[in-house]
Amino acid sequence: MSESWNRIAHLADLPGDGPFALSADGVDLVVVRVRGEHHAYAGRCPHQGALLGEGELDGDALVCRNHRWRFDAATGARQGGPECLARCPLARRGDELWADTSALRETAASAAPARAHRRLEDLPGPRPLPIVGNLHQIDISRVHETVERWAAEYGPLFLYRVGPNRILTVSRPELIEPILRDRPETFRRSPNIAPVFRELGVAGLFSAEGDAWRPQRRLAMQALSHRNLRGFYATLADVTARLRRRWEAKADAGATLDVAEEMKRFTVDVTSMLVFGRDVDTIGRDDDAIQRHLGQVFPAFNRRLFALLPTWRWVRLPADRRVDRAVAELRVWLRDLVAETRARLAAEPSRAEAPQNFLESMLAARDADGNPFPDEVIFGNAMTMLLAGEDTTAYTLAWAVHQLCDAPDVVERLRAEADAAGIGSGAAPPDIEAADRLAYAGAVANETMRLRPVAPVVLLAATRDVVIGDVAVPKGTWVALLTRPPAVDARHFGDPAAFRPERWLPNGQLPNGSLPNGGPLAHDPSVFLPFGSGPRICPGRSLALLEMRLVLATLYSAFDVERADGASDVREAFAFTMHPVGLRVRLRRRAALTAPGLPSLRGARPDAAATSRGRAP
Repeated sequence: MSESWNRIAHLADLPGDGPFALSADGVDLVVVRVRGEHHAYAGRCPHQGALLGEGELDGDALVCRNHRWRFDAATGARQGGPECLARCPLARRGDELWADTSALRETAASAAPARAHRRLEDLPGPRPLPIVGNLHQIDISRVHETVERWAAEYGPLFLYRVGPNRILTVSRPELIEPILRDRPETFRRSPNIAPVFRELGVAGLFSAEGDAWRPQRRLAMQALSHRNLRGFYATLADVTARLRRRWEAKADAGATLDVAEEMKRFTVDVTSMLVFGRDVDTIGRDDDAIQRHLGQVFPAFNRRLFALLPTWRWVRLPADRRVDRAVAELRVWLRDLVAETRARLAAEPSRAEAPQNFLESMLAARDADGNPFPDEVIFGNAMTMLLAGEDTTAYTLAWAVHQLCDAPDVVERLRAEADAAGIGSGAAPPDIEAADRLAYAGAVANETMRLRPVAPVVLLAATRDVVIGDVAVPKGTWVALLTRPPAVDARHFGDPAAFRPERWLPNGQLPNGSLPNGGPLAHDPSVFLPFGSGPRICPGRSLALLEMRLVLATLYSAFDVERADGASDVREAFAFTMHPVGLRVRLRRRAALTAPGLPSLRGARPDAAATSRGRAP
């Protein structure tokens, strides 16, 4: 085996002990320093492929951020399991660190390929028409329901067409997880995603691939690290209190609320503070231009993603002109923010060494050649962070309210936990660790995401010929992953259609420490992937889970919530994310606040395999 040495870093770029997410010759590495000596290992966790460089050092242990697997930082051996990280030889040459990746590359190449017994043409699926394929059978606003119905009819591997594109649809969990692990080498986002995002001015981390993706990912991870979230917690608590005051005024006025829009006000304010350091206060205004403009982008993207022909490139219809105006207004707003931030960095050069928000990090960062990121990348990532932080968390919270309207027993348990934490008296948990102990609120969030995933379809494309299951998949084939069918399958979750948050608590216990009738439910969180899996797992999941716990605890500690008259017919709609339509509620202040205490939940957390707590868009 010939050696393959590559320079991976200047030592000056590796302050502290790490971990550091690096790469060489297409191989992901994690580098740590133990007692003054650097060690390098294969950069992906053997469990679900998360990037170990996004984890943390706890003493001499390298801890994966996803499911808290621990590895001896000096040897790579897993603590409490047989798995061991593959070591990568290192050499110091002057002020540079070099790695020999030949063994890691040979190991990857020697993995036995799966054998194919079927071709795409052999798979079942709905019969397509010439030219349009199955597009005539798809309601774009409810596309997820159509493909889920087809999966129930044709099985976990089936084929349908959108125009000339063949789409292999996968709903078998043992196939979904390896596909997500093999990104970005074997699977990437479908090829029409990047140009559509670019046309809408949001080409950034979400649509980036390959070498362009890694440096952008590192910046996002820094902004959303657990350390940064701990420092940001006081701001998050202030925004939550602002939302509560708004709801108190609405309750006193007897107003009805569009829950999804209310939650988006909260997430826009939170994300703007974290990403830009700017308080836009959409909560304080009933009609906010920023929120209105953001609401144009994802529906336009969804329409264009499934369009048979890119007609908007030839003829600008009214809907296209509306989204053009919205994006233009957002870009003006972002341009001013970027200019202000550049001026601040120029006036205070020390801020470049310790950026205070994501935008400062982007402006201070340099690419592999030492050049600053171009404005288009900065604008695109700013938009991406804002959009990703707005819709997904807000819609999950809205779906949680919808589920809780029919679950008074769950509301009482949620309320009891909040009261015990002192939230009912108007005070937020004092710090992020106390917020993390809102275990039942976290369980409600998990159960909501199991039943109502805001990303029910993940659309990818094969970058090379590959075998999925027993099917030969040619390079370029689109692959749609369905995330909900495995999570509502009785083989993985007992009583799968029921809203049962206790399934996410230790031993399936109820908040009083007892077990539900019939004992714990069947529970396989490995098939539950609301934030994805592998190297491209959602970087903002820790912030999202923290927001969900705080808002749910705040809402139900302070208010009685019921659907407004005529709002019982709530349906799912899809506009790149899945959201509720027709969900309006009325709030009433609680007549009395009690704090019975929940000793059985002290220190408990929702199932770590599902929530990935303790890790830090």
